[in-house]
Amino acid sequence: MLCEQHYLMSAPDYPIAAIAAASDGLDLGEAYWLRADPVHLVLQRDSFCLSEPCPLIVSREHAQAIMLSLNQHFKQDGLTFCLGNSGAWYVHLAKTPEIKTILPAIAQGRNIAHFMPQGEEASRWIAYLNEVQMLLHGHAANESREQMGEIPVNSVWFSGGGLMPAALTTQPTVAVDVMIGYDVFYRALAERVGVPYRKASASLLETITSLLAQSSARLQLTPAQSSDDATFQLLIDALKSRKISRLVMHLSCDEKTLVAEIKPIDFYKFWRKAKSMSEYLV
Repeated sequence: MLCEQHYLMSAPDYPIAAIAAASDGLDLGEAYWLRADPVHLVLQRDSFCLSEPCPLIVSREHAQAIMLSLNQHFKQDGLTFCLGNSGAWYVHLAKTPEIKTILPAIAQGRNIAHFMPQGEEASRWIAYLNEVQMLLHGHAANESREQMGEIPVNSVWFSGGGLMPAALTTQPTVAVDVMIGYDVFYRALAERVGVPYRKASASLLETITSLLAQSSARLQLTPAQSSDDATFQLLIDALKSRKISRLVMHLSCDEKTLVAEIKPIDFYKFWRKAKSMSEYLV
């Protein structure tokens, strides 16, 4: 929904990687870009799933060492792995691949076999993933991470593929005065539409307080915040005290988005039974 509101079209992916890379200190050229997030796959009883956090936080030194190995191995395949200023991982190639990918947030906690690349070239890209996993097994950077008590990077997750779209000539369908978030794609969207961007504070209360001077704002919640009832209690308190006149929430669950609009007057509808946020997302 966020992409559609900013006039981004899926073909078949939304071009999340290219837009983020343009704001992440990388030269796009005419290439096709994908996110290549560093992840750790955990073996369950009969399947693998993505562990948290996703993506992993990897030091620049370790990321560069891993990318050196990846680029040496995949040079003949035309894949080039890049590290953005934000620490995000990308891969680009000259030819547009015939695949459709799934964002890691959708696959999180589930059998990844159902969320592998799909399409005419799916088998090739799944083979790439297998090669990545073999390269990372026993990699010096991972040995160093484990010695420091950190989770090793044992795979990457491809997603958000596409070419850089043309510049916008129309304002997004939901116009705001400021965008506040925590990742490079959110910042890149703000730059794309010419809206001021601020990095979210570690304290959600501080962030909400800072927004009260704005007539309209868009706030990106972290995955942990979006499933925490305490987060929504802060927003409810701000609504009840009329510090916020209208709250529109876009909550993703699997591949669906729950949209909820709340105004202070809604709290007078006493006949509606309150539920925890997790109940709405089941």
